[in-house]
Amino acid sequence: MNSATVRNLLVRGMLAGLGAGLLALVVAYFLGEPGVDSAIGFEEAHAPAHEHEVELVSRSLQSTAGLATGVLVYGIAFGGIAALAFCFALGRVGRFSARATALLLSGAALLAVYVVPFLKYPANPPSVGDPDTIGKRTSLYFLMMVLSVLLAIAATILGKRLAPRLGTWYATVVALAAFAVVIGLAYAFLPVINEVPADFPATLLWRFRLSALAIQATLWGGLGLIFGELAERLLNPKPAAVPAAGVPAAN
Repeated sequence: MNSATVRNLLVRGMLAGLGAGLLALVVAYFLGEPGVDSAIGFEEAHAPAHEHEVELVSRSLQSTAGLATGVLVYGIAFGGIAALAFCFALGRVGRFSARATALLLSGAALLAVYVVPFLKYPANPPSVGDPDTIGKRTSLYFLMMVLSVLLAIAATILGKRLAPRLGTWYATVVALAAFAVVIGLAYAFLPVINEVPADFPATLLWRFRLSALAIQATLWGGLGLIFGELAERLLNPKPAAVPAAGVPAAN
């Protein structure tokens, strides 16, 4: 794949990330923000009467311009990264079309980048968590994410190397089983963090985490579908229509 094609795919990946970010923004605004507001209301109701923090950025700005900026920048950035990964993976992970490769990569990224770390360290609303442990919690989450991504790459390499001896099906099963075993060991040995207040509404916590998962699924699913379509049109353009005999071509 030449540099011009890679550059064109990178641009399309970022555009696809922008489109997927817009879809995720809609989900975040209508599903995620109500849960954030409820969690903030719970926190304010249980805060000491004398405790008043200066609000540097208004809640209305956070839930509109701030939310849009964060989600769209996230989408564009990961769209570019996904495009570069697509350039490397196309033709190397199987005889898949551009659309199928893009969708496969987006599904794998959703699993490795978000779902696996989420199952160990799920998202929490603003009122959950000790401010003194935020550094530790952030480090553990990113450690889990990096470990998941590296293990996903290792599992892919393992499956490719085993395929000539075991066949594609059994090699894939062995690679997935190895990935699951090592991730399970990481779950067992990494510290457990449970800072949810005893009186925090379980329904609110469940809805917040479900909305966080829905946002990520929308982002990565949209990225796979949009980028797959753009990549397919670039790499396999439809041939120009040939005019019928006796019919002059349009000027």
